[in-house]
Amino acid sequence: MGVHKMWESYPELKGELADVLKLIESYIRVRDTAIQDKILAMIRSGGKMLRPAYSLLCAHIGPESERARPKAVAAALECLHMATLVHDDVIDKADTRHGQTTVHVVYGNKLAVYTGDYLLTLAFSILSKYADSVPQVNFRGFEADKILAGELAQLHGQYRASVSVKRYLSQISGKTAQLFAISCYAGALASRADEKASAHAWRMGHHIGMAFQIIDDLLDYQGNSQTTGKPVMSDIRQGIYTLPLIYAVKADPDSLRSYLIKGKELNDEDIHALLGLIKKHNGVTKSLLIAQRFTQKALNELRQLPDGAYKSTLEKLTKSLLDRKM
Repeated sequence: MGVHKMWESYPELKGELADVLKLIESYIRVRDTAIQDKILAMIRSGGKMLRPAYSLLCAHIGPESERARPKAVAAALECLHMATLVHDDVIDKADTRHGQTTVHVVYGNKLAVYTGDYLLTLAFSILSKYADSVPQVNFRGFEADKILAGELAQLHGQYRASVSVKRYLSQISGKTAQLFAISCYAGALASRADEKASAHAWRMGHHIGMAFQIIDDLLDYQGNSQTTGKPVMSDIRQGIYTLPLIYAVKADPDSLRSYLIKGKELNDEDIHALLGLIKKHNGVTKSLLIAQRFTQKALNELRQLPDGAYKSTLEKLTKSLLDRKM
């Protein structure tokens, strides 16, 4: 499938993302041809590639116009993201991803973990070619370990009805926003942007990631399996309690917890009742307002970046993520 159809509205970016995919493919060498074919199928499955796209756009912030290094950075980021997805699918026992059967379903958990590890090492292999030309800028914000911390927080919080708004936001800050922030920051560095502009890019990416994850979670309540690739309310069934549910619990703890204490034993009737309570207490509406606030924060950071045509593309893309159809 290649580059996702959403990039047809961004022809120049679509071309660069196609180059990123080709670059990743050129590095893949696995002795087990079945695993290699599966990795190639993942790469070609039509994922949105948002993180590399933001990195490529932010690579216009600084004075450097050469594009080979930004594409390599974008490729490494996509490999890192795919590695986390493979590992997530093992933990979540997910059967499909982007319409493709997941690695662990076909080959088992052990090979799936090795596949995720391979993709992670691939990221460093791609970056190593450019190691000597990466600007010597303070990487104080480049804390990729927070991605793991966010995932672990979600894992340990399964089926816990006591989750708070603060804890949820902290969780998605690591789980999702961190990699968006790294992507924007790394793109800025690749363009040799100064430290002030790179810091704005970092904060912009963080806010974009926060809004993106909140909207992604909302799709679980208002979307359908064709839109989200998973059954509606699948997060609650897995004990993952996101913002709409958290707001409903705050408004009516007794009613909600009478269902949540059932944990894995929730049936379809329970799920329907929970959805009704969430709608009654405006859980989705309140969550959307939070996503809008993070998007506005991202746009405020964007306005602080140096002028250039890339800024209008960044603004258009960021607003479109908030407007994803439920």
